[in-house]
Amino acid sequence: MAKERVVSSLDIGSAKIRVVVAVVNAQEGGQVPSVIGVGLSPSLGMRKGHVIDIEETIHNIISALEDAERMAGVPINHVFVGMSGSHIEAFDSRGVIAISGSEIMVEDVARVLEAAQAVSIPSNRRILHIEPKSYAVDEQRGIKNPVGMTGIRLEVEAHIITGQIQHVKNLEKCVDQAGVDIDSLVPATIAISEAVLTKRQKELGVVTIDIGAGSTSVSVFEEGTILHSVSLPVGGENVTNDIAIGLRTSIDTAEKIKIEFGSVLPAEIQEREMIDLSTVSKMDTQTVSKKYMAEIMQARYYEIFSLVKEELKRVGRDGLLPAGALLTGAAVKAPGVPDIAREVLGLPVQMGFPVEIGGVIEKVDDPAYATALGTLLWGVREGQRCGSS
Repeated sequence: MAKERVVSSLDIGSAKIRVVVAVVNAQEGGQVPSVIGVGLSPSLGMRKGHVIDIEETIHNIISALEDAERMAGVPINHVFVGMSGSHIEAFDSRGVIAISGSEIMVEDVARVLEAAQAVSIPSNRRILHIEPKSYAVDEQRGIKNPVGMTGIRLEVEAHIITGQIQHVKNLEKCVDQAGVDIDSLVPATIAISEAVLTKRQKELGVVTIDIGAGSTSVSVFEEGTILHSVSLPVGGENVTNDIAIGLRTSIDTAEKIKIEFGSVLPAEIQEREMIDLSTVSKMDTQTVSKKYMAEIMQARYYEIFSLVKEELKRVGRDGLLPAGALLTGAAVKAPGVPDIAREVLGLPVQMGFPVEIGGVIEKVDDPAYATALGTLLWGVREGQRCGSS
């Protein structure tokens, strides 16, 4: 029987916790994981990517893990953890080393990446991930993989992603007390690209926009490498809060009607279309205008995509990404969201669905699973790079 490796990912969001379990067949090259289990639970102990209740978060993680284990029929002992939240920040750095031998080895690449991390960062931050953008050997620049080349000086330009130490430690504590080991922490900005982007899109120039409950993760790629990433402190929760305030309803009712009746296209809704809140809530019994709710939602989504546009302007890519924008996250599923993105960004826009996944695909063929699937794929490829079975 072919040797199989079980890989699991855990996406701890501010609204939902998702677990994905997959098997990778070592004999078949181990490239495309086959999903065998999926777990889902509400995330009641998180807010905007921060743990606000450790006991509740542990309980929710255990619930999602048990869900996935039942479906997969295998125990989950360790996971790759997808991490999002407005506390995540990124910057670019350079590293330079001298080459002892004439030929560049894998060890030299590891050394130069270490040199790029030797930068001064605030004491309350921790490096979560380093992504090489390009290498230079002596005078030759723009190299993707320098291993095997000859030279005396190796340089790297790297993208470094950091998180606030207290938030990272709280999250690690929750996962640890839920009874599983962490293989690695993967920032959502990196994970999402693994799930929904093709090599061609990354070469041409593309932006991924993941609108979660508590934050929006944005990553820009060009010439096959990451150009810019940022986590914006707005998301689906802000939309829900706006509805609750605008329609004078409870947060729970606002969330329910957002999912069931939400739209960001008020022009397509008749003035007389109303929502009877008593059908979704015992507390709220009034009727509200469906068109007014769409206007509230439209305003917030305009703001989110305007913030993304500002980030694209900052890196000189506003309206200049041929592969356009890919939308992921549970909050992009409201009718009309791609239309607003197209209008604000001036780019081709499409929904982001997983590109390299097999198995029970119908369970995860959803933009809301982009971080969980991307974290899983990152784990599979990291395992191959490390030569693990």
